[in-house]
Amino acid sequence: MKVAFIGLGTMGFPMAGHLAAAGFTTVVHNRTAATADRWLARHSGTAAPTPAAAAAGADVVCVCVGADADVREVLTGPAGALGALRPGATVVDHSTTSAELAVQIAGQAARAGVGFVDAPVSGGQAGAQAGRLSIMCGADPRTLETVRPVLAAYGSTITRIGPVGSGQLTKMVNQILVAAAIAGAAEALNFAAEAGLDTDLVLAAVGGGAASSWYLNNRGHTMVRDEFDFGFAVDWMRKDLRICLAEAARRGIPLPFAARAEADYAAAQERGDGGLDATAVIRLRRSETQAPHLDAG
Repeated sequence: MKVAFIGLGTMGFPMAGHLAAAGFTTVVHNRTAATADRWLARHSGTAAPTPAAAAAGADVVCVCVGADADVREVLTGPAGALGALRPGATVVDHSTTSAELAVQIAGQAARAGVGFVDAPVSGGQAGAQAGRLSIMCGADPRTLETVRPVLAAYGSTITRIGPVGSGQLTKMVNQILVAAAIAGAAEALNFAAEAGLDTDLVLAAVGGGAASSWYLNNRGHTMVRDEFDFGFAVDWMRKDLRICLAEAARRGIPLPFAARAEADYAAAQERGDGGLDATAVIRLRRSETQAPHLDAG
């Protein structure tokens, strides 16, 4: 099976690597050619100069880019992959986008005789590198089964939620939960530090109980150490939350925690922290802290 992978960012780079390691004939395309060259230095495969060139002759095209506009460009733009695909091929979009876009692209793909799966992922950079991502899919069941072997190269959990668009809606659920977990960890760890507690001991104490979360256990120590040069950036988290809030507004669903988190990420961007890991919002809590310190004497 020939698989084209478009978008070699933090997530896409290792995901495409797993495809090559699994024995798929892998063709990659990235907007920055130097990144594709770096991928080729580590993995077997070829690079293509455009999305269309990558898709030519492919059975499956996987896309992992930034936002709605990027997906449109690489799939339906002047050099887009969709126009180069033969009938019977399938597009799998791992990007986090609006559900509306997924439905639109699926319609265009269907008219060309091409299948479509909206398949956003969760698990972060570490999950992508380990090949243990959770993939939430919106697709016709038969279409999903044709690409399941591809997804299994980097996904430990592959779940069909429902028709096209369901994957993106589920990713919104994921991001709402993630935003709440990060916000809770930031508030709690800032409180612990300001209260004079040993945060290593605090994390050991609460990490195994009801307050535990992936972010607390995997990012708690780095948050305390002010280390944010990894993972899922503030810029991307704010983008995702804006998608969540727009969908919620369309449906009349209140999202007060997500709205507060989106405002925090906007403030983090204003501080110049947009490129840092999303857990950098703890810096906002530190900057807001004005609690009086008790006189031990």
